[in-house]
Amino acid sequence: MSSPTLPPRRFGDEVRATAMLALPLVLGHVSTGLIGFVDNLIAGRHGTATLASVTVGTALLWLPMMVPIGTLIALTASVSHLHGARRHDEIGPLFRQALWLSLGIGVLMFAFLSLAPLLLRPFGIAEDIVPGATAFLHAIRWGVPALVLFFCMRYLSEGMHWTLPTMLLGFGGLALLAPLGWTLTFGHFGAPAMGAAGLGTASATTMWAQALAFALYLWKSKRFAHLKLFAHFEPPRVAAIVQLLKTGLPIGVTILMEGSLFIVTALLIARLGAVPAAAHQVAINVAQLCFMVPMGVAEATTVRVGFALGANDPRGLRRAAHAGYVIVLATQALSAMVLLFGHDAVASVYTRDVAVASLAGTLLLFAAAFQFPDGIQVLSAGALRGLKDTRVPMWLAMGAYWGLGMPLGVGLGLGLGWGPQGMWVGLIAGLTAAAVALGTRFERSSRKLLVQGPIAPAGSDRHRG
Repeated sequence: MSSPTLPPRRFGDEVRATAMLALPLVLGHVSTGLIGFVDNLIAGRHGTATLASVTVGTALLWLPMMVPIGTLIALTASVSHLHGARRHDEIGPLFRQALWLSLGIGVLMFAFLSLAPLLLRPFGIAEDIVPGATAFLHAIRWGVPALVLFFCMRYLSEGMHWTLPTMLLGFGGLALLAPLGWTLTFGHFGAPAMGAAGLGTASATTMWAQALAFALYLWKSKRFAHLKLFAHFEPPRVAAIVQLLKTGLPIGVTILMEGSLFIVTALLIARLGAVPAAAHQVAINVAQLCFMVPMGVAEATTVRVGFALGANDPRGLRRAAHAGYVIVLATQALSAMVLLFGHDAVASVYTRDVAVASLAGTLLLFAAAFQFPDGIQVLSAGALRGLKDTRVPMWLAMGAYWGLGMPLGVGLGLGLGWGPQGMWVGLIAGLTAAAVALGTRFERSSRKLLVQGPIAPAGSDRHRG
């Protein structure tokens, strides 16, 4: 990897630097996806009711978690700016304020998950699922403060161009969760059989193990010693926390808008019957696996663009973004080709039901069609985060997803009777509109920087649109 203190001047070097930075992030996202797979596997083996309970509980956990996780991503860009400007003495104080913000978010999420079970019956959740989902949520809530703190430490590390801990701790958590979840769910080795609550307890334990391991690493590692991250206690400073929220909250809302688009689409397709719902679940799961690659590249691009911005290098930040686009276009082309020519084979891996497999194979053709816009929109959003440009992109994404994508999908899928295919046309339209809007936004903003000359210091509001 190219040294971050010597920004690469050749485009090929930038592509390699971004790829090396992104690889651990991609693998970290894969480990997160495998955690969901392990949870579903253990719950499914325990029983259908347990699987349904964990599915409902997980949805109620991760949908609201999109906002705090997205909000804390602002730390990556801020740290990267300061790193690029070599203002390392400011990173420790910023990190300590981000820890206070994370702690507050964790407490709010704990309170939400304590009350969330009250929503199950009003939402029409089947009566036999409610007890298990309640037990799962009440167990996993104890780990949520640790999860938020983990993301705070992760984003600090990534902002310093060090992404390896994300991968290692991700797979380490997976290695702990699998045996612990199996033991507590089924009651092996003298432990009580806790069912869904056992998986929640195992997940909470894993979250604390990951957070404590990351904190110990940051405390002991020579790589971060000069930042003095835990040098002394620092009370919360409202101005610093508000500044993080101003940049980060629009990111959280943007991520929520995109995530909820897919969740609401799944709920609407479920109204069409079991076969469409199952086929959609297969296709969207495959699409999510494909999405892990551009998401990791986008996070790496945020770091590279932010570093160039802090280093007062407008040409470098455009080079960093364009390197991300090249990587994403290459990976998405590969994904699209696999889905285009192997859609039936991929669908058959998930199910033996001929009707479900046939419809899922058809939907995977739609998934192949949105590989490019999906990759471009997430990469553009990442590049804009590197510029700390978050508020306008939030409105652009909201308009694309909910002003165009969802109404079109509902109109075609439910109104005109196109079924799941119509809903997927809406997804493609929304993602394409977001890709065009966000990509245009970055190109215009970055070109303006070339004309304006010197870049405003890291932490200024100049690039927030």
